Amino acid sequence: MLTSVKVLLTSIIDYAGLFPPAKLGIQAAMVNYANYQRTPYRWMLNHFVLPVSRLEEFANFVPTLDLKQWSLSLIISEHWESEIEVVRSSQRSLQSLHNKNQIAVASLEFPILSPIEIKKVIPYLTDEVEAFFEIPLNEDLQPYLAVLKHTKATAKIRTGGITLEAFPSITQLSLHILAFAEAQVSFKATAGLHHPLLGNYYVTYEPDSPSTLMHGFLNVAVMAALVYWQKVTAQEALEVLQSASNIFHFTDDAITWRDYHLNIAEIEQARQQFFRSFGSCSFQEPVDNLQELKLL
Repeated sequence: MLTSVKVLLTSIIDYAGLFPPAKLGIQAAMVNYANYQRTPYRWMLNHFVLPVSRLEEFANFVPTLDLKQWSLSLIISEHWESEIEVVRSSQRSLQSLHNKNQIAVASLEFPILSPIEIKKVIPYLTDEVEAFFEIPLNEDLQPYLAVLKHTKATAKIRTGGITLEAFPSITQLSLHILAFAEAQVSFKATAGLHHPLLGNYYVTYEPDSPSTLMHGFLNVAVMAALVYWQKVTAQEALEVLQSASNIFHFTDDAITWRDYHLNIAEIEQARQQFFRSFGSCSFQEPVDNLQELKLL
């Protein structure tokens, strides 16, 4: 295992097996997450993504699984005020009900809210739990970034879905990541990043699924690190996202793209301070694809 690969991809996948296109039942998704924690690639796995509305179901199944530590990223609906209270009360009950298990709420993921509404949410947040606010793709970014940039709250960008319209263009994605970097707002991505590199893939697992150009998580992670350290121009950042072949050179000491280098400390800081993770309904697919590229 090359050190640069491991540092770039550590804790990068939030497992969202409950969500389309996988759309597993909660017990099946929880079993998967528990099993992934026992694989050689568990270091890539981050949080288990769970809607707040399904916390009770989750709590019922926890004692049936042989996994002592659960890290949750909870999906909040537009009824955020009442659901934040549910989260607070559930944190207490989860710990009291399952003394043998460590269940931590690591992050909250909010839907698209107006900048005014986000301002209302901020006072309810704590430093212990990371908060991601989904940013719309087709609106002016600046009002959202103006709210987030002086807080510890972070952005969330949708990189795909189960319809063709859910996938942002390469230009849209590039402009958003550049804007996040300029405002010094960290972010996570969600959906559509099952594959390491840009390419045409089927949108769902259905036999009649359409295919479309889907972004690569290596493209996004390397581009984000280069942008975070201000090593590339806006045009070059776009070109990093546009690559459909593995033009990244990984060694134990660095990642190289063209004449630009990211050392291990730079990669690690970019992941911790800027590109936090991506949500995926599949964990095995990214692992298999990385093995095909001989990076694992």
